[in-house]
This record gives sequence, structure tokens and C-alpha cells, in this order.
Amino acid sequence: MAESPPGGDTTSRGVLFVRYGIPAVLLVAGVVFLFVGPEGGRGEAWALFTGAGLSVLLLNVLYRMGVSGDRERDREDAARYYFSEHGSWPDEEKPRRHRWSQPANIATPESEARERDGAGEG
Repeated sequence: MAESPPGGDTTSRGVLFVRYGIPAVLLVAGVVFLFVGPEGGRGEAWALFTGAGLSVLLLNVLYRMGVSGDRERDREDAARYYFSEHGSWPDEEKPRRHRWSQPANIATPESEARERDGAGEG
């Protein structure tokens, strides 16, 4: 399966014609037959062509939904591989190291020990 370039979606004219041209031609043919067709089969011709055009359009929509699901699955597989290699998810923020600080004039065991050692010398 050919992948599209990262810059955007490049779709050929032929593919666009199959996606949207054929359904449009079938829908227009249904409307034309509704007004110009033979007297006995106008409704049937309209239903035939309109149904065919809508079914081709619906098939295209369903196919596009399936392809987008494949892309989602590929992104999830890549994220799982990254997790197995690095131990964190690709979009997870790295934990910031917190610098602990204390308010002024707070006594800690270390500061009391320094004061005691310094007071005993003097």
C-alpha cells in the first residue's frame, strides 16, 4: 500500500473521479430519467440510478473510515513500541525535578548539629 507524503494528501484525478465523479454522474442520470425517460419507467429508472450513485458514495465513505482506522492502529502500535523501549509514552511529559526549599530560620537536625559543633569549639 502506497503511503502519502508527509506534506499532504496527493490524490490523482482518476481516484477523485471514481470517488465523486461516478456517483455524481449516476445521480444526474437518475434526475434526467425522472423527467425525460420513457413514460412507464421514469420512477424505476430514477430509483435505479439514484440508488446506484448513493451506494457508490456510501461504499467510498465506509472505505475511508476503514483506512483511517488502520492509520490509528499504526500510531498506537508505534506508541506501544516506544513505551517498550523507553518506559514512558511518547506524549507523556517528563517529570520535573522539584527543588526543595525551606523558609528562612527553620531549624533542621543538620543545622542544629552544625550549631552545636560550632558552639562547642568557641
